[in-house]
Amino acid sequence: MIQSIGIVGAGQMGSGIAHVCAVAGLDIILVDNNATQLDKALDVIRANMARQVKRGHLDADAAAAAPAKIATAADLGALSSVDMAIEAATENEAVKVEILKQLCPILKPQALLATNTSSISITRLAASTDRPEKFMGMHFMNPVPLMKLVELIRGLATTDETFEAVRELTERLGKQWATSEDFPAFIVNRILLPMINEAVYTLYEGVGTVEAIDTSMRLGANHPMGPLELADFIGLDTCLSVMQVLFDGLSDSKYRPCPLLVKYVDAGWTGRKVGRGFYDYSGDIPAPTR
Repeated sequence: MIQSIGIVGAGQMGSGIAHVCAVAGLDIILVDNNATQLDKALDVIRANMARQVKRGHLDADAAAAAPAKIATAADLGALSSVDMAIEAATENEAVKVEILKQLCPILKPQALLATNTSSISITRLAASTDRPEKFMGMHFMNPVPLMKLVELIRGLATTDETFEAVRELTERLGKQWATSEDFPAFIVNRILLPMINEAVYTLYEGVGTVEAIDTSMRLGANHPMGPLELADFIGLDTCLSVMQVLFDGLSDSKYRPCPLLVKYVDAGWTGRKVGRGFYDYSGDIPAPTR
């Protein structure tokens, strides 16, 4: 049984995965080469747990005990004894491959390995490791503590034993799992990101303003969040990366990233995490930037 997990990357996704694993009683080592990011991640985890307790979604005793289950480290060497490692770095294939190549010699031979990629080929990432049969995709949804789904994606070499172990882990975390074939962007992002990209095209072509587009989809399609607001929440750089994976992997013009999305990313306006995207978050109320 998997009991100890190493998580590489202390950003929004890595900290969220650490959160749910700790609540489930697992022993976590959260690794990031940025000490400030590690401190920030722990603060966010504690704050999110307190919010869950306040809303009645988490037992107060569990919230008090869980943070002690999370150790932090700045070096991958800390993961030499874990039962499983989950890569949760930025959605960039070159970055992920480099992490996996550095990580594999450190892990014990029987350790399982997963990636939280939201779009990149599992088979291709597995081929950069020394254990493709013990490697698979475990795509958590954002925000991890709230979202129930985890997409499970097998690579070409993934064994049944690996899949079953990861499936059991997913259930221990209180998540619902769905299997996806190893195609670009899997299921959720194969459907969601082209919708967001089309919303950006709708803005780009002047069909509607930021406010009009988001209001229309909230009230007209009963979406809890408008597509441009959602893009800011996900991160425009991540949205662009997924669209590029879809466009490159499927060679269909319907997946071409909108030039306006590219422009925003080039400007560094990547959404909530930097305070500006399709909305400006510097004031009390987010204001459209276009």
